[in-house]
Amino acid sequence: MKSLGKKFFLTTPIYYVNDVPHIGHAYTTIAADVVARYRRLEGYEVIFLTGTDEHGQKVLQAARELKVEPQEHVDKLHQRFKELWLRFNISNDDFIRTTEERHKALVCDILQRLHDKGEIYKDSYEGWYCMPCERFWTEKDLIQGNCPECKRKVDKIQEHNYFFKMGQYQDWLKNYIRTDERFIQPVSRRNEVLGFLDKPLGDLCISRPVERLPWGIPLPFDKKYVTYVWFDALINYISIHGSLNEIRRSGFWPANHHLLGKDILTTHAVYWSTMLKAIGLDPALNLFAHGWWTVNGQKMSKSIGNVVEPNRLIEQFGVDAIRYFLMREVPFGMDGDFSHKALIGRVNSDLANNLGNLLNRTINMMKRYHDCIIPEPTEPNEDADLKNEFQKGIDTVHNLYDSLAYNKILERVWHLIDVTNKYIDHQGPWTLVKSEDGKERLATVMYNTAECLRIIAILVYPFMPKSAETMMQQLGIEISIKEQGLETIKTWGGLKPGTRVQPGNQLFPRIEDKEAEKLLAAVEVAEKLDSKKGAEVMEEGTSEQVSIDEFMKIDLRTGKIIAAEKVEKSKKLLQLKVDIGSEVRQVVAGIAECYEPEQLIGRTVILAANLKPAKLMGVESQGMVLAASEGGNITLAGFDLEPGKGIRVR
Repeated sequence: MKSLGKKFFLTTPIYYVNDVPHIGHAYTTIAADVVARYRRLEGYEVIFLTGTDEHGQKVLQAARELKVEPQEHVDKLHQRFKELWLRFNISNDDFIRTTEERHKALVCDILQRLHDKGEIYKDSYEGWYCMPCERFWTEKDLIQGNCPECKRKVDKIQEHNYFFKMGQYQDWLKNYIRTDERFIQPVSRRNEVLGFLDKPLGDLCISRPVERLPWGIPLPFDKKYVTYVWFDALINYISIHGSLNEIRRSGFWPANHHLLGKDILTTHAVYWSTMLKAIGLDPALNLFAHGWWTVNGQKMSKSIGNVVEPNRLIEQFGVDAIRYFLMREVPFGMDGDFSHKALIGRVNSDLANNLGNLLNRTINMMKRYHDCIIPEPTEPNEDADLKNEFQKGIDTVHNLYDSLAYNKILERVWHLIDVTNKYIDHQGPWTLVKSEDGKERLATVMYNTAECLRIIAILVYPFMPKSAETMMQQLGIEISIKEQGLETIKTWGGLKPGTRVQPGNQLFPRIEDKEAEKLLAAVEVAEKLDSKKGAEVMEEGTSEQVSIDEFMKIDLRTGKIIAAEKVEKSKKLLQLKVDIGSEVRQVVAGIAECYEPEQLIGRTVILAANLKPAKLMGVESQGMVLAASEGGNITLAGFDLEPGKGIRVR
């Protein structure tokens, strides 16, 4: 469709490049894609933006561990997101990277303008710094001495830094949020932000000294500092538009929607809104903070191996089934629980039995009764109830898009699918075909059924674009859904009689019980492997905190290696015999790429002695030796002086 001059701008957050893309990233991006596709059908000129956040301490640290330059590191990692969005059929119009020149140029321009206006000042600062969150906290913010967001330990830092006068906008922001109910959604999140603003709002530290963090955008007025990653990252939403003057002229600001996870709502509602106010731009029209996905009732965690990997899901179930499930299963804004059983249930009941069956039976009847040709309706003014039901459904769907009520939209579309199936059952084409009078009626019934399917395909398209286009192909419609647009479903009869249908494969084959069992078994195996990888990550060390009581439960003992040999068919594993004084333990260790067996004989190591036995490559391991790993190099933990065997390590 040609644009009607209307403009629409929506964004996902830019995803932190160090993260592995998971189902939460896919959820936000698919939700944005649905809106973008619908608004294009409506005639809007749309810019749908996503991208990657590529600066900060964690990126620098990861690059150093790999012994590569940070730019080389992020150049590789951002591709994981681009490739996943291609697989998910995401229709983003732009992909922003915070290491791009167009972004850095606008960040520097804004910093200089704010500095010149006196909105930025330099001051000494002493506070608690959380490295994983890359954020300063005051003493009162801490929870039991830890970061209030990630619950990890913080470090006390005292240094000079630059500050943005964010606190002066507190009253303005509170009034703005209270005045515009649409600004922050859902309502529960809006109330959370207002609660946050009931406490005094301080100024925002927006710099980091180069000597501590050289990876970032240098401040234009002081090259000894780089820009705080959050101040830098948020500007991505306008840096794609060019200069501030170009943004004002573009017609694409303010943004219609920023879609984001609830964990980053405060930074967007408070930091971003006050930043925009300071540079003379209006805040976005809507910040919509959705919930999180748990897995079988548990929070996703690398350490327990239950992170849902999107690429694996696509291979098992297909793109459109995943897109449908994520948008249908829970109301957007609430937390949801992901389970493969629930996904299989949706595929069978909603996609195979309802939508797929409707398409299949319609095409088969068109082949049987009309030689694959869509007939001319003999009673074009009949079936008013059916047509009115569809018109109400189309209007309802349109209104629900304003509140991003994805699951209700799909419920309403599936109601139309049910209405069409019931229409077929009530009219009984198999009975009508038996008489001459019935055959005249049959032509109208079959035309109306096909027209129902055309409308359903257009309504389904934003959620399942490939499946919708397949429906059009089987209906014989050569005009793309994007060209047809929403205008063609506002009045009945957009389907051209005489069109030849094209029978094809089932749209969504049913997952039978035996196949479901195989799928679930494969999922279970994959989760166990992920859990094992998570355990290896835990071996290498994480910043998750445990209490002293929990730590003391681990029985660490000194032991002397008295025998070592390679594990058959494994490049990484060695089988060790470790004497811990009271007994000799058999231990399997993944150190074969860094140690030869003969190097280890007589060496004293630290053994976690009270782990449950586990089999690796068919060999039982009765403990775990402690080691450090960096850049693929493994170093066994040891001692300055040689201790005895079986000594408790504390």
